[in-house]
Parts: sequence; structure tokens; C-alpha cells
Amino acid sequence: MKSAVVVFPGTNCDRDTYEACRFFGWKCDYIRHDETNLQGYNVIFLPGGFSYGDYIRSGRLAKFSPVVAALKDYIKNKCGMTIGICNGFQILCESKLIDGVLTDNINNKFICSEENLIYQNTELTLPIAHKEGRYIAPDNFDKNLIFLKYKNNPNGSDMNIAGLYDKKNKILAMMPHPERAVFKETGNTDGRVIFEFIHKEALC
Repeated sequence: MKSAVVVFPGTNCDRDTYEACRFFGWKCDYIRHDETNLQGYNVIFLPGGFSYGDYIRSGRLAKFSPVVAALKDYIKNKCGMTIGICNGFQILCESKLIDGVLTDNINNKFICSEENLIYQNTELTLPIAHKEGRYIAPDNFDKNLIFLKYKNNPNGSDMNIAGLYDKKNKILAMMPHPERAVFKETGNTDGRVIFEFIHKEALC
């Protein structure tokens, strides 16, 4: 299992994601935002943070980066799995790789908390940290894409959506941070089940 974590100017969850991958025994590399070769990786992570300072809006500038252009080919050619976490989800939406829009939370405030989530009929607790995390679904939205739901919907997302999985294109996008809930030292290891899911799907 070989993974890569994309680093944009302003990314701040790259190390967390890298260490989570290493915890599961995966090989992992950092990839710069100007990289154009993504071949050989089973999984590409777009981690959380504030790519390009979130100027204009979250993910708006990152979508023009060389690595996102390369990612589009990576996805089109079905080379592996793409994971967008928080800012990574925003980048995927801005790049039209995931349908829908992420906009300001319903309370118009930055939310940093641990939230209860529903994943495959079980309950998980994962941290969130975002201001533009309210997911607005398109008119023709396919509910089969829903991967993760908020139990108490802190940001006003349509249908309580916290994460989506486009199985056809192997794109997983979520606002919660599973990489921050892997090590027992954090007091929460619920994020491990998300990485276990990624491992299983990436090697299918």
C-alpha cells in the first residue's frame, strides 16, 4: 500500500495524515502542490488546512494547481483512490470532482468540536474544524454517495451529510478529521475504521 499526502501552501494537517498512514504500515510520501506525476500510488490524500490561505474561498485557488490537474488524470485513468479531508473536500468540490458545494456554516462561525457521526449503521466520534463545511447537494444528488452523516448536524449540511464516497471514481470526501483520531494518545481512535475502509477499497 503506497500513499501520498499533497502539501499546498497553507496545509496544516499533512503531518497528521502522514503519521496516520504510517501507523497502518503504509508507505507514504509528501507531494508538493506543483507536482505533476502521481503514478504508482494506491491512495492520494488532499489533507486539511487552508490551501493558499483560503483566499477568495476555500479551495478556490488550489483547484488551479498543477497537482490538481494531475489528480484529474489520476482519477480519470482509475489509478487509485483519492481522499479529501476538510479542505481537501472543499478542493474536490471546487474542482468539480465531487458534485455539490461547501459553503459557510449555518451559524456563520468556525466550528471546532468532536461530533457524533453515523457510519455504516454504527456511531463514531470524530473531530471537525471548519467554517465552510455546510454541504449543499445538487438537484440530481445520488443518496447512495452518502458515506458519513452527522448525528446532530452542527453546520446545517443537507441531509446531515458529513462525507461522500463516489465508488465509481474511488473518491472519498469528508469534513471530519479521521487522521486526528488514530493514536490512543489523543483519547480517541475512532478514525481507525475510516483508514481501514480506505485500505480495503484502495486495494480492490
